[in-house]
Amino acid sequence: MEAPVASPQELIRPWRTATFAVSIVAAIELVLLLGAATLLLAKPISNMLRDQAAASASAPAKHKPAATKPAPVHRPTVVEPKAKLTRAQTSVVVLNGNGRQGAAADGAARIRRFGYRIAGTENARRQDYAATVVMYRAGYRGEGLRLAHDLKVKVVGPLDGIPPSALNGGQLAIVLGA
Repeated sequence: MEAPVASPQELIRPWRTATFAVSIVAAIELVLLLGAATLLLAKPISNMLRDQAAASASAPAKHKPAATKPAPVHRPTVVEPKAKLTRAQTSVVVLNGNGRQGAAADGAARIRRFGYRIAGTENARRQDYAATVVMYRAGYRGEGLRLAHDLKVKVVGPLDGIPPSALNGGQLAIVLGA
């Protein structure tokens, strides 16, 4: 007995079905690859964007030269508060915010050379600070500005995220960044 011969239409249909199935599998793989790429690249890209934003925020503003001299504008003079305490009376907590081992101890030694007292050294809660930050307790802005000037630190502000009790009786905290 002879095997029945399949018509040309019957021979083509399995290929169509197989092609459709393979296309579905390829589409699913593509979606999975795009999802994996998003998961792998999202954090490095967000870190890069955050670092660029921090750098541009602390960079000096770029001014274009004016074609004509503008009329003088009267601006009130901002008087920064003067430090009430001497350097020897000012106590500083040094926090390592860059993740490098020994950075807080090195920073404390540098600050001590300026005559400040060191209230303590420890790690900051985060280890990804892009820039060094000087923070001060209420009433000690003048001392914070002086420390920032001594160390050539551009970012100075009130305590942010650090309770005053964590300063071990000190007036200032410095978070060492990258």
